[in-house]
Amino acid sequence: MTLRLALACLLACALLPAPGRAQTAPPEAAQSSPATRNGLEIYARFRDGRADENCDDTIASPRWSKHFAAAPMRMARSDDDALALFGFVVDSLQASSLPTEYALIPFVESRYRPAARSSGGPAGMWQLIRMTARTHKVPMREGFDGRLSPVESTRAAVRYLKTLHGMFAGDWRLAAMAYNAGEYRVFGALRRSGQVARSADPEKLTSLSGITRAYVRKMHALSCLLEAGGEDREQWLQALDREVPVLEVVELPDDARSLDAWSRETGRDPALVRRLNPAFAGGRIQRGHGVQRVLAPRVAPDAVAASTLAP
Repeated sequence: MTLRLALACLLACALLPAPGRAQTAPPEAAQSSPATRNGLEIYARFRDGRADENCDDTIASPRWSKHFAAAPMRMARSDDDALALFGFVVDSLQASSLPTEYALIPFVESRYRPAARSSGGPAGMWQLIRMTARTHKVPMREGFDGRLSPVESTRAAVRYLKTLHGMFAGDWRLAAMAYNAGEYRVFGALRRSGQVARSADPEKLTSLSGITRAYVRKMHALSCLLEAGGEDREQWLQALDREVPVLEVVELPDDARSLDAWSRETGRDPALVRRLNPAFAGGRIQRGHGVQRVLAPRVAPDAVAASTLAP
């Protein structure tokens, strides 16, 4: 089977509803579900879920295409977590019936680095500021900053984007601008330009800052870069044609005290779990704060059985 035919098959499979990642999978589901999936499936789900497939020269900004040129290569690298995290976000968006263009926001904000911090205060993969995090009930306390948790921050971001998507008549471009600048600024810009959300041209919202107006251009550039796949698309697709860990939300047991120990006990890679969950300072799990969740690679059924039988 040729690579193009394989991608076409995966694109067809992507028409099926995406499994939700927002809720913790029950143990029996984890044991019966595969621990990995092909990277082409993640790519297919992203392509199929876009609201806008246009990538002509008037859409893709040369400036931002150059700025984000490394994004496809990060997804192609087997030693990078970007593709697995991208898949987690795509699944979360599709479970909420949102366009997958929104999965490009963490590329714009943090280059898909869960531990990213900015000098101005935003933190995490989605670069949430403290006020926004509190508004969307992201837990923050000594030893745990939920903005650095892909679980908590993605839940908050998807909820917020769902609200914005409805506010702006399902226009992902306006919703993305509102994610960057706030919905009231975008509503004000629409009013001053004499436009309404259902027929607006974002480029005519000149009262918004240049940073906010560039936000959509950045996302278009990223979308087109992922469509083109770099200088050699066939080679890039071949690099995506590999098994990638399925990341899922897991509730920690009451007696868990460190990410490393819990990872070893459950048959997971401690280094990967630590990278995915920098919200836990020093990898320590502090109790007394209710249910705590981590983003972790799904464990293969044989590994689950082995960890259960281990003394």
